[in-house]
Amino acid sequence: MDNIKKKLQEKGLKITPQRLAILQALMSNKSHPTAEMIMEYIRVNHPNIATGTVYKVLDTFIEHQIIKKVQTEKDVMRYDAIMDHHHHLFCSESERIEDYVDIELDELLQAYFIKKGIPDFKIEDIRLHVNGKFLRIE
Repeated sequence: MDNIKKKLQEKGLKITPQRLAILQALMSNKSHPTAEMIMEYIRVNHPNIATGTVYKVLDTFIEHQIIKKVQTEKDVMRYDAIMDHHHHLFCSESERIEDYVDIELDELLQAYFIKKGIPDFKIEDIRLHVNGKFLRIE
């Protein structure tokens, strides 16, 4: 909980029970939850939290770069609390999303785009969203 409070303080955000609950839900759920999944999780301890509050807090977190959005192929918005650079593996059958970190791939992509370039476009970040099917079940 101290880590969550520190994260909010660093971004200059007021610490509220709603913000703490939502960020804790995101940080404890590594499956890139939807807003509905987050609400289901936090309503166990905060049954009166409004749906609108959850969406407003998520938007505030995105705006302050505490979390980021991950959009699925079916246009479902998911949320990711890991801000370190990584890619995503997306299972088309289960819609499970897993983080994928590969420094060699990052270097390869950066070198490729430096060499090739895209006219009239400045690349700020490169993140892959790899679609496929997981062969193991969790």
